[in-house]
Amino acid sequence: MKKMLPWLITILLSITLIVVAIVLLSDKFLGDNSKNQATANAAVVAKLSANEIVSMSSEITSIKTNLADPYHIASMAFAFQLNDKKAKEEFDKIKEIKIRPIIIKTLADTKPELLNDSKGREQFIAKLQNLINKSLTSGQLIQIDITDILIAEI
Repeated sequence: MKKMLPWLITILLSITLIVVAIVLLSDKFLGDNSKNQATANAAVVAKLSANEIVSMSSEITSIKTNLADPYHIASMAFAFQLNDKKAKEEFDKIKEIKIRPIIIKTLADTKPELLNDSKGREQFIAKLQNLINKSLTSGQLIQIDITDILIAEI
């Protein structure tokens, strides 16, 4: 038994190191998949003609609300591009009763510093896109653009 103890310790250490390496590398590979999906969505958007983009896009204008900081307000307008005309029709039906409240709730949790630069705005848009896609029953939201933004201190 004493002769087997060093071998058992060596085997357990090697298994532990292999598991740790797999865990560390799996995070790296999973992060690349989300970037590939974003690139694929951008490729789909780029292939559409102007008429197709207009027929699959919808707008929500004049959203005014407080941000997470009670001394800042935001006035924003958004353009939403969906993957097909049927999804756009559904989106237009629910945009005032489902989508606008989602945007207002998300803005209420957002700090004004996040919306000051393009990187923060991209994070905000990604969060908003995930929340809105969960509320759609058919189709998918491909892209959100901020068409108008004003952040002011009260």
